[in-house]
Amino acid sequence: MLNIADTLRTWCRGQRPFALATITAVTGSAPLPIGTSLAVDETGHVVGSISGGCVEAAVYDLCRQVLEDQGGARRERFGYSDDDAFAVGLTCGGELDVLIQRITPAAQPYLGAALTAATEGRAIAVAQVVEGPEPLLGSLMSLSADAHEAAGSVADPATDATVADRARAQLRTGRTARVTLGGSTGTCPEELSVLVHVAAPPPRMLIFGAVDFAAALAQAGRFLGYHVTVCDARPVFATAQRFPHADEVVVDWPHRYLEHTTVDIRTAVCILTHDPKFDIPLLCTALRMPLGYIGAMGSRRTHQERLHRLHQAGLTDTELTRLHSPIGLDLGARTPEETAISITAEIIAHTHHATGRPLTHGHGAIHQPSRPALAIRNSAVRT
Repeated sequence: MLNIADTLRTWCRGQRPFALATITAVTGSAPLPIGTSLAVDETGHVVGSISGGCVEAAVYDLCRQVLEDQGGARRERFGYSDDDAFAVGLTCGGELDVLIQRITPAAQPYLGAALTAATEGRAIAVAQVVEGPEPLLGSLMSLSADAHEAAGSVADPATDATVADRARAQLRTGRTARVTLGGSTGTCPEELSVLVHVAAPPPRMLIFGAVDFAAALAQAGRFLGYHVTVCDARPVFATAQRFPHADEVVVDWPHRYLEHTTVDIRTAVCILTHDPKFDIPLLCTALRMPLGYIGAMGSRRTHQERLHRLHQAGLTDTELTRLHSPIGLDLGARTPEETAISITAEIIAHTHHATGRPLTHGHGAIHQPSRPALAIRNSAVRT
C-alpha cells in the first residue's frame, strides 16, 4: 500500500472510504512485488497497479464489489491458464494472491498517520493480516521507528504484541516481507500470516576510523543490510579503494560529520580510532543523540581513560551507560574479520535486547519479544 501512500493519505484526510487490493504472495514470474497495491474510492477513481495491466480490470471490479457490499476482506488468486485462453490471468505465467478489503478512514485513523509518515520520508511499518481466521483478515497495525507503542490492533493483546515485535524487526531491516506467526498459546494463539509493509531506508552504520578493522566491519555491516559510511579526517586513509564494501567514504572530522548527517534510533555508530582527539568530541556528540548503538574500540585501560575524559567533558553517568566499550562480544577475536563478527554480534544482541550467551546454556524460548528502542528525550535528530 505504501506505493500509493500519497493518494491514500489524501483520501484518508478527506474521510473517503476506499477498497484496497494488495499483492500478498507471488509465485513464478510476476511483474510487481508483494505489498504493491491498487485502490478504488467510492466514486470509482483508481490509483496504483498490481500486475501491469493483466488483471487490473478484474481487481477493479472486485474492489467495487467490496465497497458496495461493505463486507469483510476477501482473497483471490490470479494465474496463467492454458485451458482457457480468455480467462483472466497473467500473461507472464506467474501467480498472484491478492487481498481486497474496505478501508474506512474514520474507523482507522492510525492508517492516515502512517501514510503521512511514509510520504514525509519517515520510517514506518504497517502490519496487515493476509491469512488466518476470516474475522482477522485485513486487520491493520502501524508502528513508527520512534514509537513506544503500536497503533491499531489485529487481535488480542498477546497477538498484538507478537505482531508488533515482528513489525519492529522488519522496520529495522527496511524491507517489506510476509511473516508467519502463531500457534503458541503464550504469545499468538491463532496462526496468522502477516504482511509487514515498510517504508524506510536501510539502517545506517557509521564507522569512524579508516583502519583495517573498518574494512572488515564495513563488509559485515553491508551483509546485514546496513547502509555503511566510513568517516575519517585523514584523506590519505579515507579512500573508496580501501573500503570497497562501504556505501560511502567521507573525509571529515568525525564529530562534525555526525552533527550534520541524518540518523535515527536504528543507527549504529562504531568508533575504531581510539585516539582522544577524535574520540572525545565524537562521543560527546553521539551519546546525546537518539542512536541505536554506540561502541568504541580500545583496551580496558583506554576505556577507563576515555570515561575519565568524558566525565570531565560534562557527560553524565546515565549518558555513559549507553557506551559499549571495549566494543564487541567476547569471542576471542583477533583478526579484523573476527573482530567485525564480534562487533556485529553485539549490535544484533543489543538491538534485540538479547544476552549474547550461548544458546546451549539458555532455557525457554529462543526468540524473546523485543522491546522498542527508546529515543533520548529532548534530543532532535540532526539533518
